[in-house]
Amino acid sequence: MKPEQQQLIDLFTGLDEEGRSSLLAFAEFLAGRGRVPRVTASKPVVIVPAPENIARPDDESIVAALKRLSKTYPMLDKSEMLGATSDMVATHVMQGSDPVGVIDQLEAVFSKHYSDLKARSGG
Repeated sequence: MKPEQQQLIDLFTGLDEEGRSSLLAFAEFLAGRGRVPRVTASKPVVIVPAPENIARPDDESIVAALKRLSKTYPMLDKSEMLGATSDMVATHVMQGSDPVGVIDQLEAVFSKHYSDLKARSGG
């Protein structure tokens, strides 16, 4: 017999009836710990709503496009797109680039961020 087993027997025999019951209950608890399946926290499912269907006007300005896209994709964190969108607007203002092309690029940025959000949320 191992020394730990003998020590446990000695301790057990030195206890009164109530102590023995407590020790047995605790031993059963410890023995059962390894057999109980552990519950793992699952990642919560986040439902990402579909974008609003807001038509693009033919003569839309870049500022109006940003407002429309913000309403189209209300679920997106605009601060995550700030760098890309502000660069596009600044380029348009400074270099006079074609507003239709800039709006196309803005739509692509919003669409990509929406796709990324859907992928991250499992949807």
